[in-house]
Amino acid sequence: MLKNIPKILSPDLMKTLMEMGHGDEIILADGNFPAATHAKRLIRNDGLFIPELLEAFIPYFPLDQSVEHPVVVMRLTPSEKAPEIWETYRRILKEHGDPFVDFEYVERYSFYERAKHAFAIVITSDQSFKGNLLLKKGVVRE
Repeated sequence: MLKNIPKILSPDLMKTLMEMGHGDEIILADGNFPAATHAKRLIRNDGLFIPELLEAFIPYFPLDQSVEHPVVVMRLTPSEKAPEIWETYRRILKEHGDPFVDFEYVERYSFYERAKHAFAIVITSDQSFKGNLLLKKGVVRE
């Protein structure tokens, strides 16, 4: 055990975050995401939800400031309304992360294709509509 590390951050997840380099991407996926189909590295976090996981690790995770949108969600279809969960993500990212303006919106199947190249996919038990979240890692400068 270590002090001051949120208990919901598993050793596998912390190790993965440490191994990621600048430009690597990680997906926080809901329970319906085809993670096992697309993942190079699959980390199971059953029983957890994306907002609590994001809130726990974003203080340790630098967002890539060399790209316009280091956080990606699935684009809505014309008949879909923006999910409430996106406002939760925005609040968490603005409060705890590096500068954040807005998401990049990517078509569903393009998101799946991008998932195949992600460093890791973290599967949760979340069931939020359009809740999947992709984050691109930046550099630490102190």
